[in-house]
Amino acid sequence: MSRIAYVNGQYLPQRHASVNIEDRGYQFGDGIYEVVHLHAGRFIDADLHMARLERSVREIQLPMPMARAALERVLAEVARRNRVTEGLLYMQVTRGVSRRDHAFPKIPVPPALVITVRRIPPYPRDVTAWTGSVITAPDLRWERRDIKSINLLPNVLARQAAREQGAIEAVLYDEANMVTEGAATSFWIVDEHGTIRVPKLDHVILPGCTRAALVAELAAEGIAYEQRAFSLEEMRRAREAFITSATSFVKPITKIDGKPVGDGQVGPVVRRLFAIFARHVLGNAA
Repeated sequence: MSRIAYVNGQYLPQRHASVNIEDRGYQFGDGIYEVVHLHAGRFIDADLHMARLERSVREIQLPMPMARAALERVLAEVARRNRVTEGLLYMQVTRGVSRRDHAFPKIPVPPALVITVRRIPPYPRDVTAWTGSVITAPDLRWERRDIKSINLLPNVLARQAAREQGAIEAVLYDEANMVTEGAATSFWIVDEHGTIRVPKLDHVILPGCTRAALVAELAAEGIAYEQRAFSLEEMRRAREAFITSATSFVKPITKIDGKPVGDGQVGPVVRRLFAIFARHVLGNAA
């Protein structure tokens, strides 16, 4: 069965789906994207993802392509037509098709919307088999990283550098050697004193939806944490480290730049957080 994509009001076999070469997403990267995890036919943290999408388009003065309820129906229909119950739904909204000019079109055009879905493996059951290593790299992205823009060239280059070194992610740092986040993830540590820490949100940090969901779970469990910046040196002294994202969930990091984090094993704090987030996603099946 052909994979089906939604493109500007039509459900099409993906091999036939296309956008205009003057779409501003193609010409300028003038657009926003979102990714939603689908588990057992259920959207995970859909409200967080939809709220972030609405905020991102608002920040670049782009209208939503349709109301939230209608968009959720289209997402569900794309999943249904592709017979996917465990996967990732990708949404991309751009400023639409217009003659190439850096400024917005003088006469507004309808925003363009593309939605696709792909299958992913089930939620991992064994945290010890769900580990990864990271490298560190300078953060070369633009100054509005809180917007989930489709302009991702620095992220692409950082991820490629990680892959070439056998790692799964690049952890980025600023001019003051303070950690910001991963190229496509939020980055957390359990510091040398045992405190769970993640950099505070501002214009240079993307407000991760999985991060927000985990923060809510920490509050519900009465687990203390701090939204406080940490340096590369503090990161290297950490007892434990992990990343969060819609595809990583809670993923233990056991090596940074080839050196072990703590004793190089999954620590007790990350092990507990992995179990807590599994219940969030899987419910009673966890």
